Amino acid sequence: MSTATVDTSGLAQRRLALLGNPNCGKTALFNRLTGSQQKVANYAGVTVELKRGLMKTAAGRSVTVIDLPGTYSLNPSSQDETVACAMVLGQSLREKAPDLTAVVIDATRLRRGLRLVAALKRVGVPMVVLVNMMDRVRAQGRELDVARLQSALGVPVLEATGISAQGTEALRQLLDQADVWNQPRPDITAVRQDADSARTDDTQAQAWLQAAGMDQPMAAHAWSRTLDAWLLQPVTGVLVLLVLLFLIFQAVFAWAEWPMGLIESATGWVGEGVDGLLPAGLLKSLLIDGVIAGLGGVVIFLPQILILFFFILVMEESGYLPRAALLLDRLMGSLGLSGRAFIPLLSSFACAIPGIMAARTISDRRTKWVTVFIAPLMTCSARLPVYTLLIGAFIPAKTVYGMSLPGLVLFGLYVMGIVSAIAVAWVLKLWRGAGEPVQLMMELPDYHLPRVKDLAIGLWQRASIFLRNVGGIILSLTVILWFLSTFPQAPAGFSGSPIEYSFAGRIGLALAGLFAPIGFNWQIVVALIPGLAAREVMVAALGTVYALSQTGDEVGAALGPLIAQDWTLATGLSLLIWFVFAPQCLATLAVVRKEMGGWAMPVGMAVFLFGLAYAASWVTYRLALNLGGSF
Repeated sequence: MSTATVDTSGLAQRRLALLGNPNCGKTALFNRLTGSQQKVANYAGVTVELKRGLMKTAAGRSVTVIDLPGTYSLNPSSQDETVACAMVLGQSLREKAPDLTAVVIDATRLRRGLRLVAALKRVGVPMVVLVNMMDRVRAQGRELDVARLQSALGVPVLEATGISAQGTEALRQLLDQADVWNQPRPDITAVRQDADSARTDDTQAQAWLQAAGMDQPMAAHAWSRTLDAWLLQPVTGVLVLLVLLFLIFQAVFAWAEWPMGLIESATGWVGEGVDGLLPAGLLKSLLIDGVIAGLGGVVIFLPQILILFFFILVMEESGYLPRAALLLDRLMGSLGLSGRAFIPLLSSFACAIPGIMAARTISDRRTKWVTVFIAPLMTCSARLPVYTLLIGAFIPAKTVYGMSLPGLVLFGLYVMGIVSAIAVAWVLKLWRGAGEPVQLMMELPDYHLPRVKDLAIGLWQRASIFLRNVGGIILSLTVILWFLSTFPQAPAGFSGSPIEYSFAGRIGLALAGLFAPIGFNWQIVVALIPGLAAREVMVAALGTVYALSQTGDEVGAALGPLIAQDWTLATGLSLLIWFVFAPQCLATLAVVRKEMGGWAMPVGMAVFLFGLAYAASWVTYRLALNLGGSF
């Protein structure tokens, strides 16, 4: 490309989009260009929303850089690909088209990347091409003639390596040239992605490769082929996956105990400090019982969520996660799902909300619908406080065949959630039909060691998303439910618990008859109301109902023996089963509404799951009574 004059005006308003196939290294380059802390992933479709940052050109001018979701073509097959294609083609209703598109292609998979370049050139998208991961090409003793490829493409081509500064400085200099920004705009009417156009793009890509002397495909690393021979084998691969998942869940519970204790102590310390500073009154009650309790109820489960996501990120970064999805594709296909549903469902064990959000990458509408529907049945970490309280109160601490009976019950509750999700998916398949067969097309990158920086970035982003999207909702609901549990205040001389006189207490007493067939008393019904903000709030709510003065760990310690004395074993078991199925989380239903675009699905989900919880609790309660569980 000939040297051009430097553009001296308007560059600060320029917008550069990064586009490419999944796993081509776009986000790593985005981080390098902008300094932003963004997720770098090895799993196709992780980037599902637009990310923006500012970069400086060599001349010091500002350019807005937009990191788009990965796509293989201009024919989008999922929500994230639709966002990317609409943006670069100027078809987005909310975003104007970028002034320039930097197409990032993986040097080890040039043909696939160049097919996207051919499609973009066919419609006239202004672009530059960044050939990423050239270090891996040279590691195999090969070389790409960038100058010949640029001559064949007719657009600027730069070499880049996302994990280093190589290539980014050349791009900064290139963006100071006026003619780079003055390319013609795309012809949207020419956008066509049928079989003929796909063959044309592939033929063009192959011709470009021949011109650049890279028409022979890159070979996978020998150790990646060796590992895949074992890890993709139907028997050994599934066994390795099951052992890995077992160890992950053991670590989630074992490693999180210490940080959760610290958070709980810190929450109690803050509450005690506020208690000592403020006089008794509504403001004190609001801050301690509403705001501090609400924030503490959210943050305390963050360690478990981050530990689970740490292992998910390690599997992503190492290249193992798409292989796990591939292993489970056949099993999930029998349920009308696909291997892509594995990631959202696995994430739902920490919290259903990020799991539901991860379902955006599923292209088939029906598969996405079923995945979102069954995600709340995965046993999320918010159930653990309730499970721990009830198991400690009603299950004797003894061993069975050398194993802890309470531990076996807890494991059984997890298994029950998984089995129920499988059963519901199967019923939905029979009801709505299997739909069109969904062919799983997934990138299998070479295995490599995760980078510590990328893991830290991913965990920070997960924590931020969780606290921002979930924390605000739960905190708001907790304050609202504090109001319902506090007002109207009981008059002087009221003989019952003050909460009985409140709006929440009156609702609980009114609904007690409805829940009596499944063994719930009015105290449980009242505690279920604030428990709708978050399942873990149920424990603190029961403490309030029983007029306990203790807080934090002391609530659970005092509450366990009290409910063991006040409730029957049948009631305790019934409540355990209720929490396996009931969608006791309004934040989850709100996210379902946002992701699925309306109230029809979350309302239908709530009705179905509450009905299922009621039926399962009724069966459990009756069986327990018949077997002598009335004591």
